[in-house]
Amino acid sequence: MSASVAERSAAALDAYSAAVVEVAELLAPSVANLRLLGRRRDGAQVPIGAGSAIVLTGDGFLLSCAHVVTSGRGRARAGGGVASFTDGRELRFDVVGADALSDLAVLRARDGDLVPAQLGDAEHLRVGQLVVAIGNPHGFAGSVTAGVVSALGRSLPVRERGVTRVIDDVIQTDAALNPGNSGGALADSAGRVVGVNTAIAGIGLGLAVPITAATRAIIAALMSDGRVRRGYLGIAGSVRPLPPSAQERFAGGDCVEVQEVVTGSPAHDAGILAGDLLVELAGTRIRRVADLQSLLQHEVIGVQLVATVLRDARERRVQVRPSEL
Repeated sequence: MSASVAERSAAALDAYSAAVVEVAELLAPSVANLRLLGRRRDGAQVPIGAGSAIVLTGDGFLLSCAHVVTSGRGRARAGGGVASFTDGRELRFDVVGADALSDLAVLRARDGDLVPAQLGDAEHLRVGQLVVAIGNPHGFAGSVTAGVVSALGRSLPVRERGVTRVIDDVIQTDAALNPGNSGGALADSAGRVVGVNTAIAGIGLGLAVPITAATRAIIAALMSDGRVRRGYLGIAGSVRPLPPSAQERFAGGDCVEVQEVVTGSPAHDAGILAGDLLVELAGTRIRRVADLQSLLQHEVIGVQLVATVLRDARERRVQVRPSEL
C-alpha cells in the first residue's frame, strides 16, 4: 500500500529537520558570539558592539564581517573584544585585518584549541537549495535559522573613503537574519560554510558574502598581511550593451561605459575619457564592473596593461598602469 500524503509529508519534514539538526550540531562549536569593547576616556572598557565569527583554524583565527569589527571610518576597534563559544569559553581577540570593500575581517583569539569550520564553495550553490544560518542575533548565542537560497548573483555595494565597490555574487537567502547575525556562518546541508552572513544592507533580506576562490584569496591576505592590496584605475563605470558595429568583433554582450575619470588617476594619465566603452583589459573581455574589479588585484599594481576602448565607434588601444588603491 502506498504511503498517504500525510505520511509522505511527515517523512519529508523529518528529513528536513534531521538535516538542519545535523548542521547545527556540527557547526555550533565553530561559531563565536562577539562582544566588541572600546575604552572610555577614563580607560575603562565598555561594550560597543556585537556580532558573530566563524572559526577558521584551530589555533585561533576567526572570520567575521568588516562592519562588525571596524568603526565608521574603517578603522579596527582598538579594544578588540571577547569571543564566546558554546562550551562556555570566553577568549579575548584582536583584529588582524579588515577589508571594508569585501566586508570581511580576520580576527585572532589569544588562545587556541578551537574547532575549525569546513569552508565550502558557493560556486556550486543552486537556487532553492537548503541553507542554515548560525549566529548570535541580538546577542542570543548559537541561534539557528534555516531556509533556501532565494537568489544568486546579487550585488552588494559597499563604500570606503569615497571609493564604491561591488561585492559580486552575493547570496540571498530567506533564512532569517537579524542584528548580531553578521559574521556568522551560512552553511549547506553538509555543514560546509558557503557564506558569511551580513546585515549591512537590505531590510528583510538575508544576504551573505560568498566563499569563493576570490574571497579565499582575500581571507588569506588578511591572515598573512592584515590588509588587501588592490589596483586602481580611477574610473567610475556602468554596464551597457556593445554598439551593433562591435557586436561581431567582440562576440556580443555588454561592456563598461566610463562615466567619470578621476583627475590625475592612471586612467586620466592614459588618456581614457568619459564616454569611452571599455571592452578589454590585459586581454580579458570586460562585460561588467565585476570583471574589471576581478582583474585589479595586487599583481597588476605598477604593471603596464593594454586597455581596448571604443570611442566614436572606433577601436582604440591605450597603455594604462594601475596604481595601488
